[in-house]
Amino acid sequence: MLVITPTLGIPDNEISFSAIRAQGAGGQNVNKVSSAIHLRFDINASSLPDAVKARLLVKSDFRITGDGVIVIKAQNFRTQDKNRDEALARLAELIRSATRKPKPRIATKPSKSSVRKRVDNKKKQGMTKRLRSSVKDQ
Repeated sequence: MLVITPTLGIPDNEISFSAIRAQGAGGQNVNKVSSAIHLRFDINASSLPDAVKARLLVKSDFRITGDGVIVIKAQNFRTQDKNRDEALARLAELIRSATRKPKPRIATKPSKSSVRKRVDNKKKQGMTKRLRSSVKDQ
């Protein structure tokens, strides 16, 4: 069980792992050993609360596919175990960020004095530009 918050967790059977060969430098070893991990987590088929699922699906994160599957590739370490732990930590952080409700925006209106100052400033700028023009244009 992957613990997200004290009240929220994901069963292990909802997360799938596959070992792949890591990219980058590493000599002959990188061609022989599959130490990188691909983690896949289907949001729609998960046991997450509906509100968290909706927030995850709305997120514009490159790790979330159009089908609602989170794909995380971990390859920073030389062992599968450490890469698996890192992928799980990244998944937990992504889901944890979706558990927080967004703060509602309160619409505000500019004050009368700020509107007046803006209009006065525009008039002053217009007058300055008009005075810079040549006499023939007026």
